[in-house]
Amino acid sequence: MLDRMAAGSRYDEIAAELASRGVQSGKMFGMPTLKADGKAIAGLTDDGMVFKLPDPAVRERALALDGAHLFEPMAGRQMKEWVVVPQAHAKQWLSLAETALTLRASP
Repeated sequence: MLDRMAAGSRYDEIAAELASRGVQSGKMFGMPTLKADGKAIAGLTDDGMVFKLPDPAVRERALALDGAHLFEPMAGRQMKEWVVVPQAHAKQWLSLAETALTLRASP
C-alpha cells in the first residue's frame, strides 16, 4: 500500500532535483505530474510512480521490478509506454525520471 506522505515527499524531491533541467510539476489524469516542454514524463499514482519509457529495452527493465506494471488510467486502457513502479522501489524513482527525461529529449 502506498504511503502517501512518503511518496509525495519523494515526488517533491525528484521535482526539485529535475527543476534545473526544465522539469515542471503539473497535473495529468488528476495526479501530480512531472513535465518537460509541456509533455508528461512521470507522475505519482495511487500505486507508486509512473514513468514514460518509450524505449522497449528500458521499459522491460522497469517492468522486471517486483510489482511494476503498465499504467492503466482507465480500466481496459493500458498505456504501453508508461510503467508504474511501486513505492518499494522509490530509491530508483529519480533514476527512472531522469531516464524518462532523457528519452523525451531523444529524437
